[in-house]
Amino acid sequence: MAGGGFGGDGPGRRAEYYEARVTGYFVLAVIVGSLGGSLFGYDLGVSSGVTSMDEFLKAFFPKTFERKHAHLHETDYCKYDNQILTLFTSSLYFAGLLSTFAASPVTRKYGRRASILTGAVSFFLGGIINAAAVNVFMLIVGRIFLGVGIGFGNQAVPLYLSEISPPKIRGAVNQLFQLTTVVGILVAELINYFTERIHPWGWRLSLGLATVPATLMFTGGLFLPETPNSLVERGRVEEARRILERVRGTTKVDAELDDLKDASAAAQAVEHPFRNLLKRRNRPQLVIGAISIPAFQQLTGQNSVLFYAPVIFQSLGFGSGAALYSSIITGSMLVVGALVSMVVVDRLGRRFLFMEAGIQMIISNLIVGVTLALKLGHGEVLSKGVSFLLVVSICAFVAAFGWSWGPLGWLVPTEIFPLETRSAGQSVVVCVNLFFTALVAQCFLASLCHLRFGIFILFACMIVIMTLFIFFLLPETKQVPIEEISQLWKEHWFWRKFVCEEDELREMQQKASSSSSSSSKC
Repeated sequence: MAGGGFGGDGPGRRAEYYEARVTGYFVLAVIVGSLGGSLFGYDLGVSSGVTSMDEFLKAFFPKTFERKHAHLHETDYCKYDNQILTLFTSSLYFAGLLSTFAASPVTRKYGRRASILTGAVSFFLGGIINAAAVNVFMLIVGRIFLGVGIGFGNQAVPLYLSEISPPKIRGAVNQLFQLTTVVGILVAELINYFTERIHPWGWRLSLGLATVPATLMFTGGLFLPETPNSLVERGRVEEARRILERVRGTTKVDAELDDLKDASAAAQAVEHPFRNLLKRRNRPQLVIGAISIPAFQQLTGQNSVLFYAPVIFQSLGFGSGAALYSSIITGSMLVVGALVSMVVVDRLGRRFLFMEAGIQMIISNLIVGVTLALKLGHGEVLSKGVSFLLVVSICAFVAAFGWSWGPLGWLVPTEIFPLETRSAGQSVVVCVNLFFTALVAQCFLASLCHLRFGIFILFACMIVIMTLFIFFLLPETKQVPIEEISQLWKEHWFWRKFVCEEDELREMQQKASSSSSSSSKC
């Protein structure tokens, strides 16, 4: 079969012969692998609560603490506008951004499992340093170690879950990453709710408990099987066959293994995977998977809610305890959204979830923005009716994100990259994602202070653009074998002109050397 995984007759043509059933070994592998999301989630949830705790603010940000309590008539939007305070949150993501480039060669040369273990160790160290911090410098150093852990984990875990899964349930399995992320957020918010009452060291307990998911991930990772894709890529074909037979529950794995070998052969021919991402035939994956989707995931504004949920609710007139309680509600909605997505993503498809959720998120943001424009900004306590409307609108927004941009922002990029650029592509995905995560984290409180209710209107406008982008430019990938997705670009009204020109030239070369080559879809 000429052409490997990325030409006219590459892998995926044998997909109808794939056999698989859900085995206990497979279930164990995906549960352990998906624990990587809990690192990301726990940090998102715990940092949002800690930055609103009085004892934490008194120890490290006394001016913010004074402004929070003493300036009763100061505009509600600006209570927490402190760039050093936001640096505490965003420094982790800048560190993760840089570390993902180190994670790519580790993931490719030593396997997905090696990156997962490295991420767990770094995250563990970060949790210890933050819990013991006595100054802002120690806080930032701890956050950097946490960021390295997230950079390695986010680079490897989504790849691992997509590669270990049969095509028919790949969407649901990959979304275990999002499920463990949102469960981590919810657990962290519950912990914050109780540790906020422990004076004066409750915040230390919240930060130090980051070592728990890191320990679970490292211990489980020691027993984690490597993905067949990675083993074939590194020339360990017989080991890949044994793993494939165990996770698929059958000895009839020749078709899938042959596709992996073809894809690996094409990948081995690529000397510079990052440079290869820039080639014309990889333009769809670069634009959609590596840049647009990870950037858009953060520009929805969702992580602003996650980072600063207690701060936002306090700024909206809720008391300290009520603010933490309300953030628990939003965390619960994320879990609900993730569970809904796991159930329907392989039935309704990626495009439907993106577009339905987009409409819901736009409406929710407009309600919040208009309500705040009319009711907030002069130090007044919001009425119960207005507060209820805001909480419901924010929950509707969070739930929609939970079944769309949250999980699909990680799933779709892992699906659409061919093996030759998959590890490099995922590094760019994580880099772009963490860059915009850090950017939004660093700028949100200042934007909330200066734009006020307009920040929510801005997010609504961004989601309009994202929804139109999905409608016009993203093909449906549900239940398509991961090594066959490259064929979708040749059938797409816009992307085919980028991929077909190069493939037609390669097709002509193949025909010149082999009369058995099949015709190009272009």
